[in-house]
Amino acid sequence: MRSVSEQAASTNGKETVGTLKWSCFQTPPALLIVDLQHAIDDPSWGPRNNLGAEVCVARLLAAWRRQGWPIIHIRHDSTEPTSTYRPGQPGNRFKPEAMPLDGETVIAKRTNSAFIDTELQTHLQAKGIDTLVIAGVSTSNSVDATVRMAGNLGYKAYLVEDACFTFARRDWSGLARTAQEVHDMALAILDGEYCTVIRSAMLPGMAD
Repeated sequence: MRSVSEQAASTNGKETVGTLKWSCFQTPPALLIVDLQHAIDDPSWGPRNNLGAEVCVARLLAAWRRQGWPIIHIRHDSTEPTSTYRPGQPGNRFKPEAMPLDGETVIAKRTNSAFIDTELQTHLQAKGIDTLVIAGVSTSNSVDATVRMAGNLGYKAYLVEDACFTFARRDWSGLARTAQEVHDMALAILDGEYCTVIRSAMLPGMAD
């Protein structure tokens, strides 16, 4: 997987707008939205970053719908009794910005990765999809796990950093890390190894 520096011109470390073209994809890429459900708004998660991520996801969905390209919504159905994602409670519902339309694919998962014990890979193979554009939550958990498996399974994966977010937490040494620090480190580890990290403005139709 090529790093973003090999795919985009860079100015002071920031990618230029409009780098990618629809024509650069040999087959229509699937937009994969991970776990963007009301559960993630529970205050127990703590401070988050990327407060505009949901709006960005809505714009990505609109762009994909205009193109008529495949969209896959991943819904986390937790089996943990205290989870905010547990089915049968309000947190399990999709957030309005990520609400599936009729006919769009919804795949339920019960572990971090969208590929484990789900029909995701079978669905992708049946549709001939080899490229994924991934967004959702959280960058350092289910998004991370899904991106790693996508890369290991041979998919061309693009992770849209401003359409993802995560939460503050302490590192292994006990040092408090901000949500942005956790987010940035997760992206740094994934980029070039399992995926190409991009910003939404690099996709056609997304630049303001």
